[in-house]
Amino acid sequence: MQTAAAHSPCTGVIVTGGASGIGRACADALAEAGRPVAIWDLRAVDAARSAADIAARYGVPAVGLGIDLSGTAGIAEAVSATRAALPSIGALVHAAGVSLAVSLADLDVAQWDAVLNVNLRAFPFLLKAIRGDLAENRGSAAVGIASINATLGNWMVPAYTASKGGMISLVRSLADDLARDGVRVNAVSPGHVRTPMMQPGLDSLGHEVFTKRILLGRIGEPREIAAVVRFLLSDDASYVTAAEIVVDGGTVSSQRS
Repeated sequence: MQTAAAHSPCTGVIVTGGASGIGRACADALAEAGRPVAIWDLRAVDAARSAADIAARYGVPAVGLGIDLSGTAGIAEAVSATRAALPSIGALVHAAGVSLAVSLADLDVAQWDAVLNVNLRAFPFLLKAIRGDLAENRGSAAVGIASINATLGNWMVPAYTASKGGMISLVRSLADDLARDGVRVNAVSPGHVRTPMMQPGLDSLGHEVFTKRILLGRIGEPREIAAVVRFLLSDDASYVTAAEIVVDGGTVSSQRS
C-alpha cells in the first residue's frame, strides 16, 4: 500500500505579508509547530523585527526580508536569501495583500494594477521561483489567501474582489500543474477578520454592521485563519489539493440581515 508523503519537520515556509495580520498569525502558528519561517513583507524593518521575535519565542530559524511584490524583480534575490537562511523551503503562504476602497466610478488602471499585481500576479511567480525547492521536499504545499469577497462580491472594492476570485481559480490551475511534483496548492477564504486592513472599517462603521450577518456573531481573529493554513501545510492535509476552505464564521451561508 502506498503511504502519504511526509515533510521534514525542518522544512521552511515563506510567508508573504508576514509582518502583520493574517500573515503574521500564520508565521506564528507555523513556527509554534516547529517550522522555520521566512517573513517577506514590504516593510523590511517590520519583517526583520517579526522574524527576530519568532526566533526568540519558538526557537526556530527565522529570517525577515523586505520585498515589494507589486513587481517580480525582487523575487529571485529574496528566494536566494531565504535558501541561505533556512534549512530548506517546503511551503509558501501568500498572505500579502492590498485592498483599495475605490469603486468603479473612480477606479483607474494604476489602482487596478496596484491591487491585482500584489494579490494575484505575484503568486504564480513565487511558486515558479521555488518550484524546485518544493519538489525536493516531499509533502510540500502552498496556500493562497483569498476572501469571501470572491463569492459575495463587493461594489466598493472591485479590484480586490476580482483578485480574490482569481486566486481561487488560479489555485485550481496551479494545483493541477504542481501535482506532478507532489506539491499541493490550496486557497483559504477568510471572512471578516480583525486585521490592520479591516480595522478602519470596524472603527468607522462599527462591529454590528459586520456581525449582524455572521452566524457565530463575532469578528474572526487572525489566529483562526492561521490554524487552517497550518493544517493545509501539514501532513494531516496530505490528500487535500485544489480546494478552497472558507473560514468566515458562517457569513457566506447566512441569510441574516
